[in-house]
Amino acid sequence: MAKNQRFAKMLDVFGYSQLAMRIRNDRSILIPEEFNTARTWTEYVNRLIGAVSGVFLLLSAVYSFKYRKTNKLIVFLSIFNVLLVGFQGWLGSIVVSTNLVAWIVTVHMLLALAILAITISTYHMAKVEGRYKVTVKPLVAMLTLIVLAISILQITFGTEVREKVDAVATHLEGSYRDSWVARAGEIFTQHRDVAVIVLILNLVLYALIRKSFNRHAIQQQLMSFTFLMIMLQIVTGIFLSYFALPPFAQASHIVLASLMFGAQFYLLLNLFRSENVQGAGQ
Repeated sequence: MAKNQRFAKMLDVFGYSQLAMRIRNDRSILIPEEFNTARTWTEYVNRLIGAVSGVFLLLSAVYSFKYRKTNKLIVFLSIFNVLLVGFQGWLGSIVVSTNLVAWIVTVHMLLALAILAITISTYHMAKVEGRYKVTVKPLVAMLTLIVLAISILQITFGTEVREKVDAVATHLEGSYRDSWVARAGEIFTQHRDVAVIVLILNLVLYALIRKSFNRHAIQQQLMSFTFLMIMLQIVTGIFLSYFALPPFAQASHIVLASLMFGAQFYLLLNLFRSENVQGAGQ
């Protein structure tokens, strides 16, 4: 309760008075949750993985000082990532204490993607240090950037669908699970429609990547992996839509989305390096 009050005050400072008021007046926060073994272990494992990730990011920041004379950006981003994962941990505690309040869940997910992107960036900069060379057509780079942006939008829509489904589940007190998706409304329709756009754009990008790079190039390998993730996402999405949101499909869907984002982001970075530099970007 005290944590939520402090969080509400912070929201007031940043101009989110309505959300702050909703948190203050949400009486459901005061009602103890019924003990659930699966959910408890899921939350606990999530915290353990978060702690381990923080330790490895801290070690990365320490070792990043090896590049302080050649690329200070690696050092800066590595330290910033440690601070970001700390903030992410605090925000995760807010997500739990506020009973998954909408908007906070979405920010929590986008921050996770930001941490992933920074980690990939520092790794890539260290591997191709001093060996950057643009070797790709502008059309391929532009389309890759557009695909990445659309993917982030799609993940955001997916998180909002999750928020809506949670609200429906709470309203129905956990009953009528097979009707939750239908009750999600317009945001689910948007999520489904954008999925078609993601598929079409990635098909076009896949064709361009195959035309621009040989089949053993890291770029084509990443594009193939991305396409595999998209296909698996479609399968889990079908399970979610037509089989009453099975928990395994929910978890798989978001993991696959994160892997897809990581592969697309790494592909974008690997479009800007010399293909004849041995080991660069691998």
